[in-house]
Amino acid sequence: MLGKRQFLKSVGGLALAWAGGTGLGKPAFAQAVTLPFANGERKLARFPGKRPLIKLTERPPQLETPFAVFDESIITPNDAFFVRYHLAGIPLSIDPDAFRLEIGGKVDKALILSLKNLKAMPHHEIVAVNQCSGNSRGFLDPRVPGGQLANGAMGNARWTGVLLKTVLNMAGVQATAKQVAFEGLDGPVLPNTPDFAKALDIDHARDGEVMLAFAMNGQDIPWLNGYPLRLVVPGYYGTYWVKHLNKITVMDKIFDNFWMKTAYRIPDNACACIPPGSKPDKTVPIGRFNVRSFITNLQNGDTIRAHDTLVRGIAFDGGSGIKEVALSIDKGKTWSGTTLGRNLGRYSFRPWQTRITLATGTHELMVRATSMSGEIQPMVATWNPSGYMRNVVETLTVQAA
Repeated sequence: MLGKRQFLKSVGGLALAWAGGTGLGKPAFAQAVTLPFANGERKLARFPGKRPLIKLTERPPQLETPFAVFDESIITPNDAFFVRYHLAGIPLSIDPDAFRLEIGGKVDKALILSLKNLKAMPHHEIVAVNQCSGNSRGFLDPRVPGGQLANGAMGNARWTGVLLKTVLNMAGVQATAKQVAFEGLDGPVLPNTPDFAKALDIDHARDGEVMLAFAMNGQDIPWLNGYPLRLVVPGYYGTYWVKHLNKITVMDKIFDNFWMKTAYRIPDNACACIPPGSKPDKTVPIGRFNVRSFITNLQNGDTIRAHDTLVRGIAFDGGSGIKEVALSIDKGKTWSGTTLGRNLGRYSFRPWQTRITLATGTHELMVRATSMSGEIQPMVATWNPSGYMRNVVETLTVQAA
């Protein structure tokens, strides 16, 4: 755990970087990568507390995890975990002793809790994937506005904290409550920009899984991932995982700010999709992940051994768990099962692996996951105007020699 002096020192370095020293102002790492879609050239940048990550924007920080990281471990290291901010007014200093979480609104007793108060409560732990709603947006065809991300805006971590349900019960939720709203210490730079805040339905907020996390993989949450406290909403897209969480408000109405009523909405149908270039008749707020799987130890264009090659990867969904992962070595004509690895919980990445034998030449490998709820990845990519929830079957072309 970071002590107060250590943390303030790291934040001081971040503030200096923002002002134009290193990191945020002038990234200290100048190497580049090319993501596999048009205009995919990106620089790698080393921000405070992070190894070199793929830089989408500098202010606010938007950093994508290089995909090779997902082959290192099922748990994504803190220094490699992706970063996504909506607003440039991010906090440059936080005194952990002075930090307070306020709980108010339609409650019997408003609360103001310190970190010490929260850490004295019964701890809860869960392994869960945090995935940006627009992960993989750069692959959409036709393209859509927004951050042109490859597949690295996701990560899997062991989160430790206090159940939101515990804190709400302490405050005493009133019978008229409909939603709970969450705000963090980051804010807009311009006065007309709507402040970032999100909401969950009251039953979801009290489901015994949503939590107030103060630790990530056994350490204080990294500053760029929401120190000292962030909301963890297992199985739901990262837009709900509010960073630097400092205010919770119980409401007797549906929260209709910009970030709920206008932004982060998907077509209101089973596939969250519409024909490319059209507009949805009706939308709803984005919610749970759909099922996904990836090959992690091979890259597109790799040359591999024709005989006895190990293929491995990861799969996950919105919380039902992974039932099976199948691999095709003939562009989807036939499929073979793989062996699932250690199960760290239904919200975690699930590892899989298998061995294949290929004839000499070019082959297209495809991976497809099925969830415990029966959801199967689609063979054809779907489309929506925000570029959310891409989960088409992934394909890699390899040369066997």
